[in-house]
Amino acid sequence: MVAGAGGGCAQAGAVRRGLLALLLAVSAPLWLQAEELGDGCGHIVTYKDSGTMTSKNYPWTYPNHTVCEKTITVPKGKRLILRLGDLDIESQTCASDYLLFTSSSDQYGPYCGSKTMPKELLLNTNEVTVRFKSGSHTSGRGFLLTYASSDHPDLITCLDRANHYLKTEYSKFCPAGCRDVPGDISGNVVDGYRDTSLLCKAAIHAGVIADEVGGQISVFLRKGLSRYEGILANGVLSRDGSLSDKRFLFTSNGCSGSLSLEPDRQIRASSSWEWINETGDQVRWSPGQARLQDQGPSWASGDRSKNHKQREWLRIDLGEKKKITGIRTTGSTQSDFDFYVKSFVMNFRNNNSKWKTYKGIVNNEEKVFQGNSNFRDPVRNNFIPPIVARYVRVIPQTWHQRIALKVELLGCQVAPSNDSLVWHKTSVNTVGSTKGEDKTISKPIPSEEMPKGLNITTIVILLVLFFVLAAGVAIFAVLRKKKKKGNPYGSSKTQKTDCWKQIKYPFARHQSAEFTISYNNEKEMTQKLDLITSDIAG
Repeated sequence: MVAGAGGGCAQAGAVRRGLLALLLAVSAPLWLQAEELGDGCGHIVTYKDSGTMTSKNYPWTYPNHTVCEKTITVPKGKRLILRLGDLDIESQTCASDYLLFTSSSDQYGPYCGSKTMPKELLLNTNEVTVRFKSGSHTSGRGFLLTYASSDHPDLITCLDRANHYLKTEYSKFCPAGCRDVPGDISGNVVDGYRDTSLLCKAAIHAGVIADEVGGQISVFLRKGLSRYEGILANGVLSRDGSLSDKRFLFTSNGCSGSLSLEPDRQIRASSSWEWINETGDQVRWSPGQARLQDQGPSWASGDRSKNHKQREWLRIDLGEKKKITGIRTTGSTQSDFDFYVKSFVMNFRNNNSKWKTYKGIVNNEEKVFQGNSNFRDPVRNNFIPPIVARYVRVIPQTWHQRIALKVELLGCQVAPSNDSLVWHKTSVNTVGSTKGEDKTISKPIPSEEMPKGLNITTIVILLVLFFVLAAGVAIFAVLRKKKKKGNPYGSSKTQKTDCWKQIKYPFARHQSAEFTISYNNEKEMTQKLDLITSDIAG
């Protein structure tokens, strides 16, 4: 019995030791396992020539015992620009916590609390490996880094604000990935943004750049407002803001006017909701009620919207091909009917073509737009790149209670084809100009295609004929003058100021400062016109 008991105790001890060893193997050292996982990376967005990168949990305290390692590149033949928006690493010796950059030939860092990294590094390479390591610590935000190719020496970080710059007008390059970096903006595209707002985040909100790719922004300052109204746009929520001395706006190409719609002719839907109210009247939420500027209920889909296999849609016919740069949506706008679309996709087509789905820039997948979060407040989404089409369809993906929509399309006329002569007004357009934003594009005459303009050959022939005619008229005038006055030549001064001036500058009396002529191939046309002028002058 004693021997048996002893054997049992030994066996139990062995089991305990085995369990302890297993526990140690699984749990110890946890910090080594964490380092091997490399889970110290946070927000990372990369594109062809720019991107954004942060440590985990930024701007809050980064975790203990983690490693983040990421190789970033820009196109070959370019140099990398690194700009540090924030660096807060607790270590003073860079032994356990540091930020390090390594290329095939150079090393930059390590950087930590006592070894501050320069605000900008211009590397002699197009590729570098970023390594962030953390040990035991009690605080520290970590880092926020942006990068771009040497094509963008005016690169800024996602944390740059308008009040960081003193100039009243300037241009900067925003990297990809600033939308989801923490930081507030106040204002909107019409009235402008409070000068404490993040520049790149505001540019995404305004629809100037796409978060996936970044881009160049042009900014100008104006006198501040007493109050800034915030709205949701392009996945960014701006907040109401208080009085400020300065505000900023973005310049634009001016293609953001409201495209007018006739509800009875241009708007159709897959179905409409009908019901009988308390007084026995039939109420129909028809597609004709889907214009954002109209009062009253919106369009709402029929009961079959509950069937997820059947996609509901709202279709708009613009009458002819238009350049569509954005869309504004609301829900039912009725407090008794809490209906709205939370997300949607866009289809588009032209005459006799198949429907195409609008896709993302980077992944080429169906782009799902963030819709409304309540029945009342308008939400704007911009199309970067724009849609060029006659027909568009809004196809709800998710909604609250029932599909309900009011819409407004933003855009402008399509530019003529490459070989066309274009007449257009010259004006300074800005994103943020109330006058420009309220401009309505009048309803076009329905047509399948844009009328083709005059081609270059026709223009050249017409110009030659015009110059020949002008020369003939001038010669006739000289002969007539000779006949009347008996002076076959007249003074050289008279020649220069009269008929020769008309030959050399045939447009001088008819050119208007309000209009300009522009060509898609400006250099080629200038060369051809110069040749014609020189031949006649000779």
